[in-house]
Amino acid sequence: MREVGKCAAQHAIRNLGRAYASYFSDSRNPGKRRPANRPHFKRKGVRDAFRADNGTEKRRFHALKAQGKRIKIPRIGWVKMREAVRFDGRILSVTISRRADRWYASVVVETTHEVPERSDSRIAGCDLGITTFATIADEAGCWKSKAPKPLARLLPRLKRLHRACTRKVPDSRNRAKAKVKLGRLYARITDVRNDALHQLSTRLVRAYRTIGIEDLNPAGIMSNRHVSRATGDLAFGEFRRQLSYKSAMNGTQLVIADRWFPSSKLCSACGFIKSDLAFGQQLWTCQNCATGHDRDENAAINLRIAASSAVTACGAEGSGPPGNGRTKPAA
Repeated sequence: MREVGKCAAQHAIRNLGRAYASYFSDSRNPGKRRPANRPHFKRKGVRDAFRADNGTEKRRFHALKAQGKRIKIPRIGWVKMREAVRFDGRILSVTISRRADRWYASVVVETTHEVPERSDSRIAGCDLGITTFATIADEAGCWKSKAPKPLARLLPRLKRLHRACTRKVPDSRNRAKAKVKLGRLYARITDVRNDALHQLSTRLVRAYRTIGIEDLNPAGIMSNRHVSRATGDLAFGEFRRQLSYKSAMNGTQLVIADRWFPSSKLCSACGFIKSDLAFGQQLWTCQNCATGHDRDENAAINLRIAASSAVTACGAEGSGPPGNGRTKPAA
């Protein structure tokens, strides 16, 4: 106990208390869809992490400090980092975690952030898909963003490393080395995917004042065994989460259309709904006005129209706060 800081044990006990509180509250509510599991012992070598606090602001000496590309951790001292802390302010806490035999520091900084005033009125509709990750429609037209699909690209190497790991003797040193190589490949897949999602989400919230997206059900799509791997490789839920918090930080309004909004089946020219549109049909022609449509571009245009009507239709409130409502029809 003397070899580690006091915060490591304190936060472990607090996390255990929160886990038991969630477990007992969910056990009293059997109607909940996904109740919390009973807390179990944390296995060594799996999600290794600990947290350190900096104490109150009135303390003269602080245990956590950051100077350039290094950080001071209690009981450990100064540790080099690959990059400096990007925010100015008082450090509240830091969480040290290990992933793929590499250590990461997640620093919580107390700082001030002012939501910028947006004078532009650009509106965009964003449709997500498997073949093309995102199709964005604005006043200038439609443009598409392809997903890197790191899992599909590195799947042969991933299978090879899995086979090599299973052939090693359990609890041997070679087995540990093979697990580290496998973990690094998984980390690379995750990092490539997150980097692409962050770049696209940041570009959207900075370029547009209002963004309309649809309320997808990734869990339901994952139940289809034909597209489950491709859907998991795209991370629709993570992209929506990034859009939600980045929109609030940049003063962008995020309008979420209803899950049953027929964005792909609705003709953006005349409003005709093609109810017999197949799941894999990319090109279709409207039976009412004979307009040819691309499935993704048509859906993005409809989402843009729905977002603009939800914001400006007759002075109505539309979808309410960013990311919390659904697209409403014109008032």
